[in-house]
Amino acid sequence: MPIQNLWVIPALPFLGFLINGIFGRKLPKAVINVVALATVILSFAWVVKVYMTAGDLATPVAEHYFTWIRSGQLDVGWDFAVDKLTMIMLFIVTGVGSLIHIYSVGYMAHEEGYYRFFAYLNLFMFFMLTLVLASNYLILFVGWEGVGLCSYLLIGFYIVKHSATTAGNKAFIVNRIGDFGFSLAMFLIVVNFGTLNFTPVFQAAPGKPTETLTAIALLLLVGATGKSAQIPLYVWLPDAMEGPTPVSALIHAATMVTAGVYMIARSAAIFTHAPAAMETVAIIGLATAAFAATIGLAQNDIKKVFAYSTVSQLGYMFLGVGVGAFSAGIWHLMTHAFFKALLFLGAGSVIHACHGEQDMRHMGGLRKHTPITFYTLLCASLAISGIPPFAGFWSKDAILDAAYHHAPWMYWVGAATAGLTAFYVFRALFMTFFGEYRGHAHPHESPFSMGGPLIVLALLSVGGGYAFNVPQILENMFPVTEAPAIPMLLAVSIGVGVLGILLAYYMYVVNTAVPEKITSTFSGLYHLVYNKYFVDEIYDATVVSPVVAGSRSVLWHGVDQGVIDGIVNGVGRESRGFGGVLKLLQSGNIRSYATWVVIGGVALILVMGVVEGVGR
Repeated sequence: MPIQNLWVIPALPFLGFLINGIFGRKLPKAVINVVALATVILSFAWVVKVYMTAGDLATPVAEHYFTWIRSGQLDVGWDFAVDKLTMIMLFIVTGVGSLIHIYSVGYMAHEEGYYRFFAYLNLFMFFMLTLVLASNYLILFVGWEGVGLCSYLLIGFYIVKHSATTAGNKAFIVNRIGDFGFSLAMFLIVVNFGTLNFTPVFQAAPGKPTETLTAIALLLLVGATGKSAQIPLYVWLPDAMEGPTPVSALIHAATMVTAGVYMIARSAAIFTHAPAAMETVAIIGLATAAFAATIGLAQNDIKKVFAYSTVSQLGYMFLGVGVGAFSAGIWHLMTHAFFKALLFLGAGSVIHACHGEQDMRHMGGLRKHTPITFYTLLCASLAISGIPPFAGFWSKDAILDAAYHHAPWMYWVGAATAGLTAFYVFRALFMTFFGEYRGHAHPHESPFSMGGPLIVLALLSVGGGYAFNVPQILENMFPVTEAPAIPMLLAVSIGVGVLGILLAYYMYVVNTAVPEKITSTFSGLYHLVYNKYFVDEIYDATVVSPVVAGSRSVLWHGVDQGVIDGIVNGVGRESRGFGGVLKLLQSGNIRSYATWVVIGGVALILVMGVVEGVGR
C-alpha cells in the first residue's frame, strides 16, 4: 500500500492560517480568498485521494512521524491513522468545511478583520483534522484543545462587542471544565494501560476491571459533555451565536460539537465494557434532547432556535451511542452536518436579506424575496424533522429503533422530542417566510457565493442519508444488532414529525392569534421556557458569583494584597529604613569623611591588636 502522507490533510489548512495570519493585513481580499479556499479544498481533495488509494480500510492505515514523549515505559508518538470511521469524519470536516468557507466569502465581504476571520477558520480546520486523524489520546487532546481555542477566537470575533467577547469567554471556561475530566481520564489510561495509543488500549480493555473502565469512561464523558454541549455543560453553545453565522455553522455542523460524539464512538471498546457509563451517556443524551427542544419552542432569534436544535440533536447522537448503536450515532452526526450547516447558512442568508435582523418577529413573507433561501431551508427543515426520504429520517429512525430495543421508555421520550423539533423548526420557517413582511429594510436574495453552498447542502439534506449508509460502512467496526423491525415505531416516528409540522402551520399561518392566546393563558410556563429555565441565572448565583466573590476576598485581598504584596512591600519598607540609616554616612562633607576614616582605622588597629593578643 502506498504511503498516504496523512499529515498533508491538516497541514494545508494550517498553511492557509500562517499565510493569512501573518501577511493577511497587507494582502488584497482576492488573495486571502484564494489562500483560505484553496488550502481547504485541496485538503478535501487529498482526503478523496486517500479514500481512492488506501483500500477497504479493514485495518487502519497508520503513519508515524516522530516520537513526542518518551518517559519510562510511556512512548507517545506524533502518529496519524485512518480507518472507516476516520474517513467519514474527514469527508464531513473537509467537505462541509469547504462549503462554509465558500459561503463566508460572500457573507463576510464587508466585515472588518477579514483576513483574521479566514486565518481563524483555517486554524479551526487544522485542529479538527488533527483530532480526527490522531492515533492516540494525547494527539486527539491536542486537536480537542485547539478547537476550543478557535471557538473562543471566532465566537468573540467581534472584539468591540461586549456580548461577543463574553460569549467567547463562556465557551472557553465551560469547556475547560469538561477538558479537566478528559485529562484525568488520560492519566487513568496511562496508569492502567501504560500507553495512550488507541490500538493497544482497545485490545487490552476487555481484560481490565469493570470499575476501572467505568471510571475512565465517565471521565471521558465529562469531556464529551463539555465539547458536545450536553447537560449540564450545554450553556456555552446557545451564546456562541454571538459569532459570525459561518462560525455557527462550522462549530455546530462540521467541527467542535461533533468531537465528543466521535470520541465516544472511537472509545467504544472502553464504553461497551462499562455498562453503567453507557447508560449514563444514553440518559444524559435523552435528557438533553428533550430539555433543549422545549427551550427551542419559545425562542424568537432565528439563530438561537437552530442553536437549541443543535443541542437537542447532539442529545440524539449521545442516545444512539449510549444504547450501543454507535454507527447510528455517527450516521446522525453525518446527516446533521448536512442539514444543520444548511440551517445556519440559510439563517445567515435570511439575516443578510433583512440587513442584520435576527428576530423572526420582524421578518415574514420572505418567500417571494429569497426563493433559493426558502426552498433550501425547507429541505433542511424536513430533514431535521425526520420526514422520509430526507437525510435526517434514516439516522433518527435508526437511533429511535435502537433506543426502543434498549428501553421502550427511551423511544417514547425520543419520539416526543422529534415532534417538538418538527414544530419549532417549522415555526421558524413559517414566521420567517410566510405572511406579510414585518421588517423595515427591503429584503433581497443572497449572492451566488452564498446561495451555491446552500444548494449543495440542500441536495445532501435530501439524499445524503440514503446515499451514505453509515451502519453498512461501519459494519466491521460496530456490528449492527439484528432486531425485528416494528412498523408501528416507524409510523409513530414519522407521524409525530408530520403532526409537529401541521400544528406549526395552523398556529403560524392559518390562525396566527393562537400563539398569543397560549402564551397569555400559560404565561408563567411560557416565561419559564422563554428564559431558558433560568439555568444561566442559577449558575451565576450558585457558581459564578461565589467564585468571583471568593477570588476577590480570598485570592485578591487576602493572598495577593495581604500576603504577596505584604511581603514585597514589607521588604521594600525595611530596605528603605536601613538605607535611611546608611545614607547618614553620605553627608557630602570631606572633613566628616576624614573623621570616619580615622575612626575606622583606629578601630581596625584595636581589633588586630586584640586578635594578636589572643593568639599569643
